[in-house]
Amino acid sequence: MQGTPKPSTIIAVTNQKGGVGKTTTAINIAYYLAKSDHSTLLIDFDPQGNATSGLGIDKQALEATMADVILGKKSLAEVITPTEFKHLSVAPTEPSLANTEVEMAQAEHRFSRLKYAIQSLGERYEYIIIDCPPSLSLLTVNALIAARYVLLPVQAEFYALEGLGQLLETMKLIRKSLNPTLDLVGVLPTMVDSRTSLSTQVLAEITKHFPAKVFTATIPRNVRLAEAPSHGVPIGVYDKFSKGARAYKAVTKEVIERVG
Repeated sequence: MQGTPKPSTIIAVTNQKGGVGKTTTAINIAYYLAKSDHSTLLIDFDPQGNATSGLGIDKQALEATMADVILGKKSLAEVITPTEFKHLSVAPTEPSLANTEVEMAQAEHRFSRLKYAIQSLGERYEYIIIDCPPSLSLLTVNALIAARYVLLPVQAEFYALEGLGQLLETMKLIRKSLNPTLDLVGVLPTMVDSRTSLSTQVLAEITKHFPAKVFTATIPRNVRLAEAPSHGVPIGVYDKFSKGARAYKAVTKEVIERVG
């Protein structure tokens, strides 16, 4: 007898601070999940649309995007676009998504729009990765209510932990009232330069704040990693032998182990 399909594992990649490698993390974890033969959907929920272009999709040519989904004009299934990578699809975005927050502010179910959109897919995908905007906006709250896990990229620099308290407080409130199963899958140190004492100190500080939650693998500062998005491909395609590629492959393996 065939087993019942497992519900999708939904992971929101978020940090309200910009420039921490959030989109790079979302793209490359989604890619390596797909590479491991897991059907994976990457939802680009950041109005900048960098996850969309980072997977080689032309934002100008899109007929429907996540803005249409959130405003109830299209179903999520209607905007999903296959990528050139096996098992990996993307729900694309372009800057008009930023305008939806004003329209959503007074709307019914304004906090749960993404959750209902994802539920409409059933068990089509094993993993759904949500790339969130770098803010604690209505869009981010939607992602946190839709997700089972949060993955938190943190840059290994002096102000790394600044502002994280607010995000953790928001997670706590959401857990209490709207999504009791929300859990932190892990904290991922990014842009780590092992040659500097600052990186070492920040890693120690992150580990102190999040005992047992910091990934064993960390993401190094890596030129190839920075170059890959401009070519519209994940690092595993651009330079699979680079330090960045090896790091994201290791992190993805840890993610799979942690969500069990």
